Amino acid sequence: MPRRTSRHRPPLKKLRRQVRQEVVRQAEQGRAVRLMFQDEGRFGLLGTPRRCWAPHRIRPVVGARLERKYIYAFSAVSPHDGVMDSLVLPWVNAETMSLFLAEVAQRHVEEFIVMVMDQAGWHLAGQLAVPDHMRLIYLPPYSPELNPAEHLWEAIREDCFANHVFANLDAVERALTTGLVALESDHERTRSMTGFDWITSISLNAT
Repeated sequence: MPRRTSRHRPPLKKLRRQVRQEVVRQAEQGRAVRLMFQDEGRFGLLGTPRRCWAPHRIRPVVGARLERKYIYAFSAVSPHDGVMDSLVLPWVNAETMSLFLAEVAQRHVEEFIVMVMDQAGWHLAGQLAVPDHMRLIYLPPYSPELNPAEHLWEAIREDCFANHVFANLDAVERALTTGLVALESDHERTRSMTGFDWITSISLNAT
């Protein structure tokens, strides 16, 4: 009987090889490599009821709004050490993506950044401005389970948005910013959420 193989194995093997090649290339210039995974999360007024505690025999009532207004969190996380960078922006397109990449590059100016992301249209746009000390690598299509940054949104929604009703987008932004700052400050938590073995086993040392 033929041995079954994962349809994602070849792309992940390719990713490992690409990262290792960049590590060796940058080491020749005396520069360290930072491997990051990037994603965007949408947050808005449309409520999402979650399970909650209530007294015995009492059915809890959770408020919600039905208005469809959103803002977006752009985040990139380093699974090896839990470092995370974020921006809150009003929409997603090549312009805002360029702003986010420039912010990440400024925060890690001494390192070469290998940024792994999905194949969203604004990630592939010709107008996207990629900083000089950054290389973009794309995950296979329709594979969100391969992007550890997805777990950041789960944590923020649970910590800051579960069963909350917001009066306006300003209140959403305050809650989102609070959640992002908390995660950025807790490297151990973000590392535990995103440090998949197949990622952290990629050595970022040239030797």
